[in-house]
Amino acid sequence: MAKPLLNFVVLILISLIICSSSATNYIVGDNSGWDISTDLDTWLLGKKFKIGDVLVFQYSSLHSVSEVTKENFMGCNTSNVLDSSKNGNTTFTLTKPGDRYFVCGNRLHCLGGMKLHVDVENADGAAAGSPAAAPSPEGGASFSPSSKSKNPSFVPNFALSNIHVRLDSMILVILGLLLFTIPLV
Repeated sequence: MAKPLLNFVVLILISLIICSSSATNYIVGDNSGWDISTDLDTWLLGKKFKIGDVLVFQYSSLHSVSEVTKENFMGCNTSNVLDSSKNGNTTFTLTKPGDRYFVCGNRLHCLGGMKLHVDVENADGAAAGSPAAAPSPEGGASFSPSSKSKNPSFVPNFALSNIHVRLDSMILVILGLLLFTIPLV
């Protein structure tokens, strides 16, 4: 009787290690999506992005998402982008550590705060810095959204705002372990 229990404990520990290294899909802006009314500064709070995580941008036809350099991010330059999409459902996999910069393709929206800077941690959890909120535009001109309403004109219909792969993996592993440890008669 002790051997199946020991096997079960060892397998649980192994599954915890495996699941802790799983990737997470982050829906940018949660229920508000990638929208000018979304408070991206608040959305970033407490999030740690790791290699393998996925940023999911969901947005209306009024918007797009572009990955840009730091310089283009700071000036909301949308004419020279690294990658761009306007299909309404765009994913970016975080494949290496360091800073990543995303802006709305509409420059006025970007100037109004519709831009995102994330710092991707190394596999060991060390970060080059922490996620930073989009800085205010320089030069005296300031564009801001008319509101930070929690009821924007476009709200994607999500059952869950963040899809945590770790939880799904953990449940499957535990169910598998339970079936593995049950003695067959």
